[in-house]
Amino acid sequence: MKKDILKQMIVDFHRGTLPQFHPRHLKAPVGSTKIISIIGARRSGKTFYLYQLMAELLKQNREKTHLLYINFEDERLDFSREELDLILQAYRELYPGVNLQEVHFFFDEIQNIDGWDKFIRRIYESVGKNIYITGSNAKLLGKEISTSLRGRALSYELFPLSFSEYLEFHHIEGEYVSSAGRALIRSSFHRFLRYGGFPELVTMDESLHDKILQEYYNTMIFRDLVERYEIKQIHVLKYFLKRLLNSITKDISVNKIYNELKSQGIKIGKNLLYEFMDSVEAIYLMVILLKYNESVIKQEFAEKKIYCIDNGLLNAVTFHFSGDKGKLLENSIGIELLKQGQEVFFYRDNVECDFLLAGQDAIRSAVQVCLSLKEPETRRREIKGLTAACKRFKLSKGMIITDDEEETILDDGIEIKVIPAFKFLLDFKDSEGLMEKA
Repeated sequence: MKKDILKQMIVDFHRGTLPQFHPRHLKAPVGSTKIISIIGARRSGKTFYLYQLMAELLKQNREKTHLLYINFEDERLDFSREELDLILQAYRELYPGVNLQEVHFFFDEIQNIDGWDKFIRRIYESVGKNIYITGSNAKLLGKEISTSLRGRALSYELFPLSFSEYLEFHHIEGEYVSSAGRALIRSSFHRFLRYGGFPELVTMDESLHDKILQEYYNTMIFRDLVERYEIKQIHVLKYFLKRLLNSITKDISVNKIYNELKSQGIKIGKNLLYEFMDSVEAIYLMVILLKYNESVIKQEFAEKKIYCIDNGLLNAVTFHFSGDKGKLLENSIGIELLKQGQEVFFYRDNVECDFLLAGQDAIRSAVQVCLSLKEPETRRREIKGLTAACKRFKLSKGMIITDDEEETILDDGIEIKVIPAFKFLLDFKDSEGLMEKA
């Protein structure tokens, strides 16, 4: 019966048309003879990115029947590892004349099957080398890729939409030279700052966004955390997540949360809380930022800051953040830097700089985020922190990202470029130690 279900799924896919999709900026190769792994948050667009890769293959005149797509989130598929071979059996029986070396295999959310890596490795070694997989858990997929699939796989991260992708999804040009263009970009950015970039929400009425995002959050908790990691103390997990979410852009201390629980008479191992932290990051719900230190050991045990993977998700489950545009701006910029593949730290030594961008064993750029520099004390603090970071790492330039202010400041020999966040998100990239226009 399971084989019959698979046959039906395969034929339905081949007879149907690919769903419409908006192209994403991620560039993963097709036909590389490597296992291509796309990892990212639930609902961040991984399935539609597979459709994008399929469309590229079809443009190369590949037969659609040579594409085998299975979504392991389908409720009809309750497979054990031993039953995975039914996929190959079903396909062979449907298309006995097809050489499997010509087939491109697409397996969506494959981490749902324990032992999936051995099946993928067998396909790669004895069937065909055109394999694409997705998953919502970097920890689980990364472990198997680094062991069973070592040297065979290339991993790519897919995040919710960047601001430039968000504009493209809304068919808005990134033009801000004219007054009308700038006004449109600014209003779009403020919506992006509030509702985030999960692709499904683009076509949804904004009144539904919070409800949908809350469902995303609950699914992450119960399917990606509770079920997958067999967590029994759900009330502790919920409290822990609430504390993390309320600490976005600030220092987070697992030890402090442990003591809070202990004072309330809740018995929980401190190591389990650290496991919660690892798991929350693995499912792409939040990101942990380390304080920069030349010593890796000291860096690991120093203060840490936490960021949420998407502003909309953050607003939907905490509510009070929606009015704190400063924190939303910092969270959005921090996640955007990570989307760009940057290695990011924060700096603190009497003063603080929000983001240090590292590369080639050196700090290449320093970035400060501030909603506005109009208030004198805020201006002094932000400039002082950025200048100190630049001097510490021998940088001649730094950047302050604001909501809508723009100027150039010279402070103690450091040139500071102040730019609006929407310009940074649309135009700038890190290049040899400087934030330069793309």
